[in-house]
Amino acid sequence: MRKFIIPIMVVAITVALYEQVSAEKNVFVMVIAIVVFMMGMMQLSAKTPSKNQDKEDENV
Repeated sequence: MRKFIIPIMVVAITVALYEQVSAEKNVFVMVIAIVVFMMGMMQLSAKTPSKNQDKEDENV
């Protein structure tokens, strides 16, 4: 799944940067690109273990 998410995120950021530089800015395209990027970041960071996971296991 990671191999699928990272290229989509790169494309989304490339589109957002291209829209930012262009003369006629389309806000909807930029918002969609940022939303796609943030959703990809959420998917990737969901697999990262919490820093406090060891402390929570000790309290149980």
